[in-house]
Amino acid sequence: MSDQIPWESWPFEKAMERLEEVVRSLENGDVPLEEAIHLFDEGMKIAYVCNKKLERAEKQIEMLVQENGEWIKKPFMSREESE
Repeated sequence: MSDQIPWESWPFEKAMERLEEVVRSLENGDVPLEEAIHLFDEGMKIAYVCNKKLERAEKQIEMLVQENGEWIKKPFMSREESE
C-alpha cells in the first residue's frame, strides 16, 4: 500500500505518477466518500512533496548567461524571484 512508503523518499517521477493516479480516481467520482477523502489527503501530501523537490532543484540549477561577450554562471531564478 502506498502509505507504507514516505513520499519524500520517492523519485519525483514516481510521486507524480501516483499523484496522477489519485487525480484520475477522484475525477472518475466512483470511489466511496471515505476513500475519496483519503485520496484527496494523499494527493495533497504528494503535491507538497513534489513542490518541495522542484524548489530544491531550482536552487541547484545554474544558468549560463552571456554578458558583455563573455559566458558567466548565474544562479537560476524563478519568475517569482526575479520580479
